[in-house]
Amino acid sequence: MTKDAATGSLVGLALGDALGSPTEFSDVPMILAQFGPWREMELPDEDSVAYITDDTQMALAVARAGHPGSPAGYADALRGRFIDWNRSPDNNRAPGNTCLRACELLEDPQRDWRDASQIHSKGCGANMRVSPLGLLPGLDAEQRAGAAQLQAALTHGHPTGLAASDLTARAVFLLAQGADPAGLVGRLRSYALENRTRYHEHWLGDLWRRSQDPDPEHFMARGWDECLAVLERLETALRDANPEVDPCLATGAGWIAEEAFATGLSCFLQFVDEPVLALRRAACTSGDSDSIAALAGAFAGAHLGADAWPEEWVARIEHRDELLAFGAEWDGAVRS
Repeated sequence: MTKDAATGSLVGLALGDALGSPTEFSDVPMILAQFGPWREMELPDEDSVAYITDDTQMALAVARAGHPGSPAGYADALRGRFIDWNRSPDNNRAPGNTCLRACELLEDPQRDWRDASQIHSKGCGANMRVSPLGLLPGLDAEQRAGAAQLQAALTHGHPTGLAASDLTARAVFLLAQGADPAGLVGRLRSYALENRTRYHEHWLGDLWRRSQDPDPEHFMARGWDECLAVLERLETALRDANPEVDPCLATGAGWIAEEAFATGLSCFLQFVDEPVLALRRAACTSGDSDSIAALAGAFAGAHLGADAWPEEWVARIEHRDELLAFGAEWDGAVRS
């Protein structure tokens, strides 16, 4: 009997996204004044539906793109799904400017996707959507890393966006496989060091040439070094963590990729066995609360599985049926 990690992670991402949506752009005192004690926060109740944001919309776009077979085929699949998202009338959930700009450029079928990529942007849109690639069965390590970086690069071409997306997918994968959360940060640091100068040319082509770096190794090292620095901040914060203190103060507000990853992971690691509290803490933050909470939910759900989440919350989440369908398909493949 498995824990159904894919279902737990996909649902957790959407629940965190919905819980953090109304608190984004507010500081902690404002959130507490409006919503009361953070440990008692509930999903917003609008027509009995808990609405998600662009974070979950784009994670579903990645899920719909399917298995990353060839890099060119996967780039085309992602491109189509991202364009569909950009054209959707439901794309009215405060989407990021980088995603919008890149998707507009991707509309031109004659344009190489690398020329649409926003090479100087490392916004959290790069990794808020990547968790499906940590859950999709049948990928080897090279496919998972290359595809994670590729899906980021279609919009956010900065090397830190690529590295943080790779690291996020790796964390979700390790937790889904049963990794001990107590040793997770150390394993992620080792992974970052091992891959520090590795450029996935098979997946990225000559993307690096759009930057000012002298070679692809230097390009990637810039990204991994920023991720290593935030992992160091995360380790320091966790040694003496106070759950009553805004996690953004230690690891950043989450508007950029490496900080969203680290602050979402911090919320999960402070409440490893209390996933709902992890989401509530992530939603009550001074930064990009929906993205931080979405990532915390993806980590917690991958670790604990589908049973992590209250049934009454799951019943109300927007896109529930599609999230559960992807989860059931991927969890079934793991069991078979």
